[in-house]
Amino acid sequence: MDWSLILDPWSFAKSQRRNTAAVSPLAGCPLLCYLVNAYATPLSKNESSVMADSTQTTKVSREDLKPGEVLCQYCTARCCRYFALPIEKPKDHEDYDYIRWYLVHGRASVFVEEGTWYLMVHTDCKHLMADNRCGAYETRPQICRDYTTENCEYDDDWVYEQYFETPEQIAEYMDAVLPTKGGESIRSQRPDPLQVLA
Repeated sequence: MDWSLILDPWSFAKSQRRNTAAVSPLAGCPLLCYLVNAYATPLSKNESSVMADSTQTTKVSREDLKPGEVLCQYCTARCCRYFALPIEKPKDHEDYDYIRWYLVHGRASVFVEEGTWYLMVHTDCKHLMADNRCGAYETRPQICRDYTTENCEYDDDWVYEQYFETPEQIAEYMDAVLPTKGGESIRSQRPDPLQVLA
């Protein structure tokens, strides 16, 4: 397994598209189980307040940066708050059910960019400090060293072709693009409507 895919934040999805080898949802299952479960714990009050305080940065446009300033000084460290792994494009009910499984764990989403499907795990880097700076800057991983702000998501103008946050969304999408198998759905049956009392 190429471990850089696991650590890679936004740059894999944006700047390394030339590597089109997709990761099977089955092949990475034990690793993904660990990653999703390890980071799917709710935020503590302290963590929540640090995140709230860390978003109080004044936003400036790229063009308004003064000489010697870097964009990261004004950013909320978005690239340090998740990582994305490529997954195979779902082709059948079983593939969609695996994606549903990813999404029931919380702090995960799935997006499509230029036809490639990705699992995004929303989790802060353990070295991210309250001021949105790196607490291990001198020893940060190579992926972080290679990442630049040239095409980063600072400007809030990034749009995904498709974005799924809940298992219900992926189930509805599957129902729309795949024929049902034997007339059944992976979603729960709708409850009987309530009777109107006269």
